Amino acid sequence: MGEVIDLSGDGGVLKTIVQSAKSNAIGPTESLSVVDVHYEGILAETGEVFDTTHEDNSIFTFELGAGTVIKSWDIALRTMKVGEIAKITCKPEYAYGSVGSPPEIPPDSTLIFEVELVACRPRKGASAGSVSDEKARLEELKRQREIAAAFKDEEKKKREEAKSAAAARVQAKLDAKKNLGKGKGKGK
Repeated sequence: MGEVIDLSGDGGVLKTIVQSAKSNAIGPTESLSVVDVHYEGILAETGEVFDTTHEDNSIFTFELGAGTVIKSWDIALRTMKVGEIAKITCKPEYAYGSVGSPPEIPPDSTLIFEVELVACRPRKGASAGSVSDEKARLEELKRQREIAAAFKDEEKKKREEAKSAAAARVQAKLDAKKNLGKGKGKGK
């Protein structure tokens, strides 16, 4: 696994990247504050899974900074990019504190989440400009991916044609040798 990054500065929120995002991946911003995640939550003390989106392959959606999730998630998700999977270790003061979240999460529990950032997008009602800018940017990314895929397909086709031509030359040489061998010794 990757290095442990102290996101809170006091050891309260630790992040380890399990799978890096692609280099051109986007991350949450002020204008892209709604995030979609897959996750699994584990009690650090027992290793017991207390919550997961993997069983039903659901997506959990929330807005960063809106106070709808535990503090550690607001901190950690801001540092992620789409496609990244990270292990986030959360001390109680960055999770559910001394109260816990009964019955699944006892008081003063350290939690470990494996979180995948699936997408980030503007919140409903965001300014039309930021939405259209993001749409244009995503369209451009899609166009670039299509160009890259077409180039890749063309290169593959050229390699296959070269391979086929080389095989035909080898076969022609083999056939020529066979024919030479058959003609030897005849007529003497």
